[in-house]
Amino acid sequence: MSEPAARVAELRRLIEDANYRYHVLDDPAIPDAEYDALMRELEALEREHPELAAEDSPTRRVGAAPSSAFAPVRHEVPMLSLGNAFSDEEVADFVQRIARELGEPEPEFSVEPKLDGLAISLRYEQGLFVRGATRGDGATGEDVTANLRTVKAIPLRLRGGQVPAVLEVRGEVYMPRAGFEAWNARMRETGGKVLANPRNGAAGSLRQLDPKITASRPLAFFAYGLGVVEGWTLPARHSQTLRALRELGFPVSPEAGTARGLGGLLAYFRAVGERRDSLPYDIDGVVYKLDRYDQQKAMGFVSRAPRWAIAHKFPAQEQLTTVEAIEVQVGRTGALTPVARLAPVQVGGVTVTNATLHNADQIARLDVRVGDTVIVRRAGDVIPEVVRVVEERRPRDRRGRPLHPPYEFPDRCPACGSHTEAVRKVLRQTRAGVEYAEGATIVCTGGLYCPAQRKQALVHFASRRAMDIDGLGERYIEALVDFGYVKTVADLYALTLDDFLEMKRRADERDGTVPETVRAGKIATRWAENLVEAIAASKATTLERLLFALGIRDVGESTARTLARWFGALEPIMAASEAELVEIPDVGPVVAARIAGFFAEPHNREVIAALRRAGVHWAEGGPQRAAEGPLAGRTVVLTGALSSMSRDEAGARLQALGAKVAGSVSRKTSFVVAGEAAGSKLDKARELGIEVWDEDRLLAFLNGHGAA
Repeated sequence: MSEPAARVAELRRLIEDANYRYHVLDDPAIPDAEYDALMRELEALEREHPELAAEDSPTRRVGAAPSSAFAPVRHEVPMLSLGNAFSDEEVADFVQRIARELGEPEPEFSVEPKLDGLAISLRYEQGLFVRGATRGDGATGEDVTANLRTVKAIPLRLRGGQVPAVLEVRGEVYMPRAGFEAWNARMRETGGKVLANPRNGAAGSLRQLDPKITASRPLAFFAYGLGVVEGWTLPARHSQTLRALRELGFPVSPEAGTARGLGGLLAYFRAVGERRDSLPYDIDGVVYKLDRYDQQKAMGFVSRAPRWAIAHKFPAQEQLTTVEAIEVQVGRTGALTPVARLAPVQVGGVTVTNATLHNADQIARLDVRVGDTVIVRRAGDVIPEVVRVVEERRPRDRRGRPLHPPYEFPDRCPACGSHTEAVRKVLRQTRAGVEYAEGATIVCTGGLYCPAQRKQALVHFASRRAMDIDGLGERYIEALVDFGYVKTVADLYALTLDDFLEMKRRADERDGTVPETVRAGKIATRWAENLVEAIAASKATTLERLLFALGIRDVGESTARTLARWFGALEPIMAASEAELVEIPDVGPVVAARIAGFFAEPHNREVIAALRRAGVHWAEGGPQRAAEGPLAGRTVVLTGALSSMSRDEAGARLQALGAKVAGSVSRKTSFVVAGEAAGSKLDKARELGIEVWDEDRLLAFLNGHGAA
């Protein structure tokens, strides 16, 4: 080895050892000045000898070139969320269920703080860090590898002689309190933007398109679990795994430990709670996991959460403040949410100026009025909400009457002027009537027209099962709406090639992501040409696809198909009354009201007329009332993964035999087809005593009836 190469190797070893002692062992071996000197020497040598540069060099932590976007990453093992417990009683239920099913009175748990940061996944191959991703929705996250390389607490190379062929480590990136305070102090001095709280600081830092910005932020990391593992013998217990990860170079919370039985868990919860304010990082609870992996496997999963773990959340923090105004926000789905504008107040270390009032029932129950003194809580330490009105402090006139009247919800959408309606979640429909859940949501009926719902309506309209406009994803729709190219779904059909190219140019300039090829005068156009062609191709569709694409509340593909077959054309559907609609099989009074209300709104009719003028057309025919085939009149639900075909394909083949394919299990379900990893739908079918088919029985039935 040459002298420069030997020195580079030595410097890297010294720097990574210093990182390990600082972040993992909490036992710094050298002062900051010496660390900085080692880093400067390494940077100088790598500049002089570029052939010695390496992906796992500590110098790579300063940040790579900015990115234009984050690529999606599919998690091989889903990053599941945890169930929450907010009381000792809920924890007791959790422990008792495990004790009963395992036959062990005092099961042992691994216990650790629940960090208030951003969950991430780190993939190592042959000991080298190759990819990092956010949790995302649990199934798919975002590739933030370049940003994670800048976090010094994350090892770029695993320690030790023998390392796994593949090791995926899960953990939390967080911002220590001291780093957060120092950062905000510096921003105030320089006129920069302060961070709202450590959690937002961590999440926002990792989602910077420029890794150099991430590198400048005071981020840290704790490991708490595993994903994919190859070529490594897994310890028998989770607590042993945490120790092994520490030896490989990963920081693990020093508060992590083990506890036995309910008494041990509650003692740990209270001990950590007492030290919560003195910890160097924010937490919002503690996590309990069965320590033995064989017991975890025996308990299994329910829906999207493990049955062997739970998060015990701390009580929400509360403060008094006054209501200065009550406004209504219109969400992407048309739901109107009342928001209290508050006199600024510190709640859990965060300045709160707004708090949700949830819905019409909640605001009526609380009787919140302008001028009221209210108790504000950050539910789960995240979402501010009004808990209670301190009525004795309500402003009153000389006669003792309240100065302000009770709040009344608007009967028209503040965003578009369309009528609003109250929507309650349906629990069940019987011959005796409809049973609703408590809590009405006020929604805007101008779905195709309302600017607040514009992006959501366009994404749904263009989706594969609706109008199937290939390539028109959420990113392009966001830009088309933001720059005013599209106001309703009908405007899509007036877009030109020049519109798309100009939209992309403006979006890149706004986001600071103009490609070098564009700066050099080379402009790619094929993507825009493909979009124009896809939009034109979508003009010819079917009536059931159009009905689904309109986004009528509670009208899914199955109901859209039923409407198309029952009426045969759009005009009679638009003219149908609730009484006529409720006569259709599988259309109850709630859905009938939704359909009639949608078409009664003039704004929605205007958009449909505009679609016709734009050349959108759909095949129409006579009513097809009688379903034929061996499954006529039967309702089927598909759940889990099938190995021989997709669920869409299986559904189409079942429909060809006369079945109705539904999305949820109810007493009306005839049978459930359960594939691999079937979840809550299978549980519900067993609970209701509904027949369950496996994939072999499905294939035998389809083949026996010639369903190609």
